[in-house]
Amino acid sequence: MRAKIIVMFFGLLWLALGAAQGAEPAARPAAQQQPNRGALFKVAQGERTLYLFGTIHVGAADFYPLEARLAAALERAPVLALEIDPLGDQQAVAKALQRHGMLPPGAGASARLAPAWRPRLARLLRHYGIPPQSVAGMKPWLLASVLTVSEFAAQGYDAGLAVDAHLSRLAHGRGQAVVELESVNGQMALFDRMSGAEQLRFLEEGIVAIEDQEQAVQARQIADAWRHADAAALEALAEKAAADRSFSGRFVQKVLLDERNPLLAESIATLLARENNSVAAIGILHLVGKNSVPELLRKRGMAVERIY
Repeated sequence: MRAKIIVMFFGLLWLALGAAQGAEPAARPAAQQQPNRGALFKVAQGERTLYLFGTIHVGAADFYPLEARLAAALERAPVLALEIDPLGDQQAVAKALQRHGMLPPGAGASARLAPAWRPRLARLLRHYGIPPQSVAGMKPWLLASVLTVSEFAAQGYDAGLAVDAHLSRLAHGRGQAVVELESVNGQMALFDRMSGAEQLRFLEEGIVAIEDQEQAVQARQIADAWRHADAAALEALAEKAAADRSFSGRFVQKVLLDERNPLLAESIATLLARENNSVAAIGILHLVGKNSVPELLRKRGMAVERIY
């Protein structure tokens, strides 16, 4: 599954690439019944209830509007909790990008690649219409992420229509409180923990994933599983991610999922303890698999019901 899965389930990318400024999807007839999307759980403890929704961090126009039960929960929620808020502090985003995503002046990720990889990277940049100078100062992990976003865009999935960004715009438009379960600095710091050699390997695996069309195929698989709220397909994707023995696959499983899930569960439990009828929306891969956030909440003694 390699690094490409990150763009679907890791919240910083649409922030890093300016997707928070994306346009709202065109309105569709209100009378039209909308299908289930992603996954929706009801979490209860004592007299308090929270709705937990699984998102992906890219989107398409046909993702919207969201189905009626989720839309109603969102409308009455006193608080919307997101991994990070795409309409939040843009100065903090810029500082985190500079600190964790950029190389020292005069350095360049492409120059650090082995000579055999440089023309392969150059071909992809030309294919996506990305000026080399615009990414020249990026660390390899961030450059790999830009390539991933570009490939998903080529497959018709737009970071500007990301589900998290859509939810954030709705909540801010209603004057609802939006809280962050994590921070953009903390998310980017996870990638920056990789050594320089590991980041180059991460970039190389991303290049291969695009070249061999694996990324294009899995873009459709992941988006379709979310689009149809296909629980079996989502669990299969989680199993595939857990079995991926590539460097970037292990990084996704161990760092982006296994390490973050307990912290996300803790933040959601804290929110439930102080608010009733809130909605928490996090990447859907956090909601499936053996060490998922719903399972961790159950282990804390909460009643967790899967609605779809």
